[in-house]
Amino acid sequence: MGWDETLRFSVSATTRAPRAGEQDGVDYHFVDEPGFKHMVAEGEMLEHAHVFGNFYGSPVGPVRAAIEAGRDVLFDVDWQGAQQIANSVLSEHVLSIFVLPPSIRELRRRLETRGQDAAEVIAKRMEKSWDEISHWDSYHYVLVNDDLDVTFERLTTIVSAERLKRAQQPGLTGFVRRLQAEFEEIEG
Repeated sequence: MGWDETLRFSVSATTRAPRAGEQDGVDYHFVDEPGFKHMVAEGEMLEHAHVFGNFYGSPVGPVRAAIEAGRDVLFDVDWQGAQQIANSVLSEHVLSIFVLPPSIRELRRRLETRGQDAAEVIAKRMEKSWDEISHWDSYHYVLVNDDLDVTFERLTTIVSAERLKRAQQPGLTGFVRRLQAEFEEIEG
């Protein structure tokens, strides 16, 4: 992410076929259905769901490694995935942000003009869109994406503010202890 070197996208695994230009391991980890089900059975998925006839999920290993390295991980998941992540072993690190379209008409227009999906896939996405939108109130923050630049600015503000919370700064206790020792040394 250009604006923040400590933020990484999670690369999901999926059983769907790659779209034009997508690269394995960059856009998704493309796996077959038996391989995906094996990953789920072995507890290797942080979250997973069956969406539009394909399986999608987030491998837990890379996410845990990124967090341990002091990085934040950004997920692009549906409400089911967000709920699973929020209830996972990594729940204390979860910040959820739901991005709403400015209108249903605009959502359809954006899906159609991005040129990635066939008409029947867009129709399925539109069918499912209200189910997705209806879960907006289970997220920490909600943004209406009527202007990409403004939405991006708001997103970065949220992430920056969340990082300042005491619980997200594990080194604070040691820092305050050093301040206390310095205070006692100086003020006796």
